[in-house]
Amino acid sequence: MKKKILLGMSLCLVIASLGLVYLYSYKAHRDISAEKVDYVVTISGLESEFTANERSAYTKYQNKIIELTATISMIDATSKGIVLGEKVFATFKDSLPKKITSGKTLKIKGRFLGYDELLGEFKIDESSVTN
Repeated sequence: MKKKILLGMSLCLVIASLGLVYLYSYKAHRDISAEKVDYVVTISGLESEFTANERSAYTKYQNKIIELTATISMIDATSKGIVLGEKVFATFKDSLPKKITSGKTLKIKGRFLGYDELLGEFKIDESSVTN
């Protein structure tokens, strides 16, 4: 009798553990365009914060939703991205919006990924146009 109870409890524990692993692994993805903006920043503001204290700036901005306004320097249709103010590389989730043209001022929001020291660019993904 005790063996049957232990076997039943063990089986329930295994099933519950598998269920938790499944729920953790296949949770819904973030919808960045629907989330609230954490920080409204400028490119020069980002540069000064990263120059002053890179570790603190990463802690503040990493994986947060930021919004910034800048002029489009370059459009890269193959990677669905744009360069803003020659310092921020922003990629879009699905495709580039049709109204994007080089030289135009644009307000975008997206998830801050980090700073690429080699290229001297800040990286943002899942961007969306907010103006």
